[in-house]
Amino acid sequence: MIKFGPSGNCETFYSAGYKHSYQAPMWLSSIGLNAYEYSFGRGITLTDETAKLIGEEAKKYNIQISVHAPYYINLATPTEEMAEKSFMYILNSLQKLRILGGNRLVVHPASCGKMDRVDAINLAKQRLIQLDALLKEHGYNNMLICLETMGKPAQIGTYQEIIDFCKLSPNFVPTFDFGHINALGQGCLKTESDYREVIKYLIDELGMEKAQLLHIHFSKIEFGQKGEIRHLTLEDEVYGPDFAPLAKVLKEFGLEPTIICESQKVMGKDALELKNIYEQTK
Repeated sequence: MIKFGPSGNCETFYSAGYKHSYQAPMWLSSIGLNAYEYSFGRGITLTDETAKLIGEEAKKYNIQISVHAPYYINLATPTEEMAEKSFMYILNSLQKLRILGGNRLVVHPASCGKMDRVDAINLAKQRLIQLDALLKEHGYNNMLICLETMGKPAQIGTYQEIIDFCKLSPNFVPTFDFGHINALGQGCLKTESDYREVIKYLIDELGMEKAQLLHIHFSKIEFGQKGEIRHLTLEDEVYGPDFAPLAKVLKEFGLEPTIICESQKVMGKDALELKNIYEQTK
């Protein structure tokens, strides 16, 4: 079943009188959402005790939990010491994710830095193969590493690159951040045909079974010549992308992904709007 929810807690959550993340599953259920992404973007500070409480509430209200790993992971770093730190951030995130009761970890794969892009991609592939071995070694065989498309040219993560990475392990699945794809492509997602090209490539390259595990981030994003600048809300009329054509393509191909809204400050409200658009799509 398709899932909709926010990344983190939005203004609407707090204005409704809630204060703690463990209250999020109850609130999300009350407004008709069924997914929730907890972010460790700026660091892993969640205690095991709180993670257990959130997980218990998520199970009670049938909310699917995912986690976003720290933003500073870089599997194309030239130094082994920094690579080991990236592996550690991923493993520590998975430990919390397991307590939360989820199995999807979103990861920004890599940046080029001063390396040639081809060399950086090849290095990232080597590290992803190492990561796959670490998943097995530490008992995380049932966890999905959701490798995310990125919004700036200096980052590794076009949708084609992400799909290529996902061929390295059954545990690697794509996170298509359509705001990132649109920003990187300077407003390339406008029509059903634009979305169809991306989704068809996904299915052709990875097969329908893996395509059904697709994780999606969706928000409108301001962009410039160097790609992504900042997240916006669905009310923005200047930048895209729009969700309606994607909703139609998802239904056309029979895909039921998890869709996490990352709108600025109102991600809960906008997640509900995405759900409404999807349900009204023929």
